[in-house]
Amino acid sequence: MKPLLALLSLVALPVMAADPNLYGRYENITVVDIGQTFKAKMDTGAYTASLSAKDIERFKRDGEDWVRFRLATPDAGSKVYEHKVARISNIKNRAEEGEDDAPETSSRPVVDLELCLGDVKRTVEVNLVDRSSFNYPLLIGAKALREFKAAIDPSKKYTAGKPDC
Repeated sequence: MKPLLALLSLVALPVMAADPNLYGRYENITVVDIGQTFKAKMDTGAYTASLSAKDIERFKRDGEDWVRFRLATPDAGSKVYEHKVARISNIKNRAEEGEDDAPETSSRPVVDLELCLGDVKRTVEVNLVDRSSFNYPLLIGAKALREFKAAIDPSKKYTAGKPDC
């Protein structure tokens, strides 16, 4: 009976979660599928990750949804990227001045991209939207932050160093 009680007490011990990785408000992240490193904003207030893209065109390939796009960054060039669409996301646009106005939504294609942050590589869902009017072409939202087991210290910047996956 004692061995059984000992075993049950071990099973009943709380499982300790791994400590989160601490990152700054801004980090350098490589989008492996694109082969470029971007300055990214780590945004706990956003749910999904977003990559700055333009000329976004959805199309069918072998009966599946795909998307074709170019990067919307100052040094992007004219290279065209194609990725299979994971899903379509309806994102709430920022609310205007009137509080009674219902927020408008926009439909954005979401693709699975492999991202490298420090020495950690994860595949995360990233929606495509033109962010060229923003300072950071890549926004990492809460869903992706969970994938990286990230905690954010807003007083820090670029704590992970150069991506090295």
